[in-house]
Amino acid sequence: MTDKEKIHALEEQLRKSEEKYRALEVERETLEKQLRQAQKMESIGTLAGGIAHDFNNILGIILGYAELVLLEAPDKNGALNQTVEQLIQAVDRAKKLVKQILTFSREGDDTPKPLAVNPIVKEVLEMMRSTLPTTINIQHYIQKESLTLLGNPTEIHQIMMNLCTNAAHAMQGKAGILRVELEEIESPSGLSYLRLTVSDTGEGIPPDILDRVFDPYFTTKKPGEGTGLGLALVHGIVKRYGGDIKIDTEPGKGTTVTVKIPLIDVELKPKEVLRHDIPTGNETILLVDDEEALLGSFQKILEQMNYTVITVDNSPGALEIFQKTPSRFHLAICDMTMPQMTGIQLAGELLKLRPNLPIILCTGFSEFIDSKKAKAVGIKEFLMKPFSKRVLAVTIRRALDGK
Repeated sequence: MTDKEKIHALEEQLRKSEEKYRALEVERETLEKQLRQAQKMESIGTLAGGIAHDFNNILGIILGYAELVLLEAPDKNGALNQTVEQLIQAVDRAKKLVKQILTFSREGDDTPKPLAVNPIVKEVLEMMRSTLPTTINIQHYIQKESLTLLGNPTEIHQIMMNLCTNAAHAMQGKAGILRVELEEIESPSGLSYLRLTVSDTGEGIPPDILDRVFDPYFTTKKPGEGTGLGLALVHGIVKRYGGDIKIDTEPGKGTTVTVKIPLIDVELKPKEVLRHDIPTGNETILLVDDEEALLGSFQKILEQMNYTVITVDNSPGALEIFQKTPSRFHLAICDMTMPQMTGIQLAGELLKLRPNLPIILCTGFSEFIDSKKAKAVGIKEFLMKPFSKRVLAVTIRRALDGK
């Protein structure tokens, strides 16, 4: 090999090394971006949990005193009652909104279960109505018959929210129509599928980027407007469910995204409907919560139900009172998040003194405890705040009567 050929070979080798280095740099930058996004999502999840706990406590106070007004109002059909009923409905909407925010910001239970899709789609549409500008007209057709697939609600929420958010962004605040359709279809082979269609009257997707829309971190949005994860996330979920996703678009005329997911032939049992009458009792209840306003409203509501209520605003104080006369109390209701000793720690100490004591654990939000974990350590019932007077009354009787 001549010197000239050697120099040429070295130059070619150097060129390839530079290309490889640039590719590694791009990969490094991509991984760093993914890490930053993961850290951001984790921080958002932690922040959302803290806000949910405090906000649900506030909602619990509003709901408790609103129901007390209904109990004490002289005219049961008067204007005041109608106003308070609107307030209670607003609390319920706020509670659902907090639950949805937690669903989107945190990982849920990944175990696939038979799941009715219709209610989730309706919930997301209600949330979109309150967040989108009035210039966007939301239209929908949702099949009345229940559509059941094998999945988890978090991922169905993510599919709906991402598709609807993208559709709304495509219209960029201008007058337009966001249409959602949910129905069952049958494939040529006879299999039943869910078909979810989300369409908009926006600008459409340019042909030159259409084949990249499912790439992670690819986005046409300005910095701060989006992460580029939406459609990639939807694509991953749909494919994992054995489904398919298709995009039809025309520049200047809008975009239609169609998702198809296999359905399963399972009839879900309807949720138990609570009785209209409110059960009461004459037992003695130990009520523990560090939120004084909540403590006061709960006490008044329970006393309206004829219970004797001993309130304590801290766990050590509640334990001290219980230790003096354990047989005095028929039931304990404890908040989960309290200083010095959590509700579950207090419950453990109470159960050491009275192993058969019925305990109800309440929380606005906690990543450390849920219904299954609570019952595993001997707690009878688990309630998420805010809850209505009727839910509280029925839960108390269920705990006391062992039903």
